Amino acid sequence: MANASTMDEPTRRDMLFVATGAFAAVGAGSVAWPLISQMNPDASSIAAGAPVDVDISAIKEGQIVTIKWRGNPIFVRHRTKKEITEAENVDVSSLRDPQTDAARVKKPEWLVLIGVCTHLGCIPQGHDGAFDGWLCHCHGSVYDTSGRIRQGPAPLNLAVPPYTFASDSKLTIG
Repeated sequence: MANASTMDEPTRRDMLFVATGAFAAVGAGSVAWPLISQMNPDASSIAAGAPVDVDISAIKEGQIVTIKWRGNPIFVRHRTKKEITEAENVDVSSLRDPQTDAARVKKPEWLVLIGVCTHLGCIPQGHDGAFDGWLCHCHGSVYDTSGRIRQGPAPLNLAVPPYTFASDSKLTIG
């Protein structure tokens, strides 16, 4: 029968097992750290996603300015009273991707959109098409002055990026 006093005290073998386990854990951690760390985005990718400030005081009424954010074109349109009225008076139930104009803008005179066609990723041209919004010449998708799909194969409206008005003359995208 084993002596109870010898079972309670750690032996040299127990100490070697603990030391070997700790050494293996540190070794595994030192191998895993660089592998996991290399999966983080590099500095240029992080900078590409940074917010972009746009001076909107120089954009005339009726003008569309295209800027780049996260590798995509962003359309900033200073809408006229006529364009705002037309966009607000659309019967939303007749749209393929129903959205009110008010849900797409923060200030009625400023429309901010990601300028990538939702059909195949082309870049539509502004002040074009049956609704004087955007027309994707590649496949014929037509968007209105609120960036909503009205004709053609595109399934969705032009996307609205996250943006805020930092002041009356400054727009921050991102």
